[in-house]
Amino acid sequence: MSHQGDKGSPRSSSLSPYEEAMEALSSLITRRTRADDSNVGDQFDLLFDYLKMLDLDEPIANMKVIHVAGTKGKGSTCTFAESILCNCGFRTGLFTSPHLIDIRERFRLDGMEICEEKFLAYFWWCYDRLKEKTDDNIPMPTYFRFLALLAFKIFAAEQVDVAIMEVGLGGKYDATNVVQAPIVCGITSLGYDHMEILGNTLGEIAGEKAGIFKNSIPAFTVPQPDEAMNVLEEKASQLNVPLQVVTPLDAKLLKGLKLGLEGEHQYLNAGLAIALCFTWLKRTGRVGDVYLEPTENLPEQFIKGLTCASLQGRAQIVPDHHMSERSNELVFFLDGAHSPESMEVCARWFSLAIKEYNPDQTMFHQQLDNSKLSHEAVKTHHGERGSQRKSTPILLFNCLTVRDPQLLLPRLMKTCADNGVYFKKALFVPSLSVFNKVGPQAFTLTESKVDLSWQFNLQRVWENLMQGSKGKSTDVVSGELKDEMEMSASNCEHSAVFSSLPLAIKWLRDRVQQNQSIRFQVLVTGSLHLVGDVLNLVKK
Repeated sequence: MSHQGDKGSPRSSSLSPYEEAMEALSSLITRRTRADDSNVGDQFDLLFDYLKMLDLDEPIANMKVIHVAGTKGKGSTCTFAESILCNCGFRTGLFTSPHLIDIRERFRLDGMEICEEKFLAYFWWCYDRLKEKTDDNIPMPTYFRFLALLAFKIFAAEQVDVAIMEVGLGGKYDATNVVQAPIVCGITSLGYDHMEILGNTLGEIAGEKAGIFKNSIPAFTVPQPDEAMNVLEEKASQLNVPLQVVTPLDAKLLKGLKLGLEGEHQYLNAGLAIALCFTWLKRTGRVGDVYLEPTENLPEQFIKGLTCASLQGRAQIVPDHHMSERSNELVFFLDGAHSPESMEVCARWFSLAIKEYNPDQTMFHQQLDNSKLSHEAVKTHHGERGSQRKSTPILLFNCLTVRDPQLLLPRLMKTCADNGVYFKKALFVPSLSVFNKVGPQAFTLTESKVDLSWQFNLQRVWENLMQGSKGKSTDVVSGELKDEMEMSASNCEHSAVFSSLPLAIKWLRDRVQQNQSIRFQVLVTGSLHLVGDVLNLVKK
């Protein structure tokens, strides 16, 4: 399947075929904020017109879908479900968001992101057909809607046994909600997120997520606050939905193994994924002798699926090999936490991880780097340059302006402090991933005219917190970090703002090279966009 560039949208010859696709995709991004009122319901019915244009009505009706909404844990729950059903021998399709480095991460077949060749073929098939058939009354679909339509096309053409669809935003009016008859629905933990679109009370948010319930289709959720649970139960009873609340997975059922995803809350997501998978197997008539009820024992395939699951950008450790191959002098600890609760989980993980990640001795460290070599020996012998360095925790942070740093940063700082970890310096940077562009960005070191007002705001919150925590073992910033801040836009005692991420990383690399006595352990958090940008720069 190859795309013929002679029809459909104009292609510029200087771009690679992949870049051409990213340019076309970028043209679908609307220039409005996510909080725009017109987002709500925004002509949801247009989606059914698009399905007709793409001949997707029937394929979607026949698709065996697991549909998952929620505030926290959607990605993890979907990843566990994908891994379980893959290990049961089924052909899986997973549509998820956001992506960290490459848009293809959103479309997974059998646990792997779709290859570039297939992606381009399906992309242009959908794009050209829509370009041809849309008009003033039915305009081109917006960015996320196009991606959801593309996912349905890919999963139909690739004839997956199961399509696991993660809701992008909300539920009721989400593009994935064109599915009329899923096999089973799941609602993960509900909390406050995207309130600018979904309403301001937990009840309103729950109502929006319950929009994925379909008449008489079984649904599962996790324990929720009463205000949310009441709404879910009410919506379920209106639609005859058998709604069950699952309990966290009992760790003993894993027979001494650990879940593939870090954090206590993952046992809850795993419990939900197990219920979704068992129900999918039962309702599609795929239950063989292997699949016992999840009482005393979990089937082997389930244990394997749960322990092998992995997610990029969540509790991931990446040493910076920019300076030397065995470099432990600069190590990035990445986690895309962006809610107060996940900040706490992230801080606990970081506090433990930097103690375990000790290059002073040869040890096996579970390297959560999504490589097949999940246990990588981290060796640095005594007497080598790296071993006499003093560990220095650094925070590299950004968050979307719709988040509240007054909720996020104190929770992060306090949880780290409770575990004896104190940041020597916090670095604040703007996001590199331009929202109106998709695809590998050209990273430049000098960003002229970047608006840094949000980063200065984050810095103020942090400096105030640091003033408030004086008297504790903050071990005031040592001289070596105070100097040489000429690259930063604003340097305070405990923090600095950089006008771009490459500048901040260059500063970190320079410091480590110039000072033989320190080793940086950098926690990158607050935004999955930031995590993706760092991975993109460090893994090059």
